[in-house]
Amino acid sequence: MVQALFGSSPIQAPSGDRLVSKVVGAAIASLFKRSDHIEANVRAEPVAKLLQGSVDGFDFIGKGMLMYNGLRIAVMELYLEAVAIDFSAIFSGKVKLRQPTMAVMRVVLTQEDLTESFNTPFIVDKLQRLQYQGEPLKFQKTQMEVNPDNTLGFQSQIRIGDSRSLTCVDFCAQVEVQKRRHIQFVNVQYNGDQEAVNLGKAMIDHVNNLLDLDKFALEGTQLRVDRMRIQNQSLIFYGSAQINQFPQGKRG
Repeated sequence: MVQALFGSSPIQAPSGDRLVSKVVGAAIASLFKRSDHIEANVRAEPVAKLLQGSVDGFDFIGKGMLMYNGLRIAVMELYLEAVAIDFSAIFSGKVKLRQPTMAVMRVVLTQEDLTESFNTPFIVDKLQRLQYQGEPLKFQKTQMEVNPDNTLGFQSQIRIGDSRSLTCVDFCAQVEVQKRRHIQFVNVQYNGDQEAVNLGKAMIDHVNNLLDLDKFALEGTQLRVDRMRIQNQSLIFYGSAQINQFPQGKRG
């Protein structure tokens, strides 16, 4: 089980389960705008249990995934046990759960994923909801860096109101998970002049209020993080996902 979830070897699906595995894999792929690799394995023994919608377990590995809102995920791994599905829906290419289920998850975000994500309209729009001294802000050329000391660096050029000049906000911070759902920048070290520091402090308060996992979860799911590691210029999250209903992918 652990090797299937966290190892690098491919997951092999028994021949009797390949139809369901293929449909589930395609359904998950439709949740993303693009993915480099998606592999799903539905396990049922004996296979006849599938006719009653009973599944012993389900493994999923996805790599190089781009969400429709522009957010990027380097790796996503899920493991579910004792899943109850509506088997009749499989023949129409859909996955329907007969009851909510829990999944163990591992998610990896690289430095490049973080930088690309923070420059998407989805995130930029949320950042620009912050007003500083009564003025709107415009963010550009945001860079994220995972540092060797396990801190996360942030740099961005910000225009305050109608000013022609740009304020360069530059800070590094430790990252921690609070109450299993809030990602927070803590112990922040600011660089630059006083205006850049003041703007950076206002930004930290704003960003920390934004980083609630429930705001980023797919429809019908709830994410919780139990542990986070920083390794090889990546953030690695370990936790669980409660899946109340299988999310629907975009059509067309």
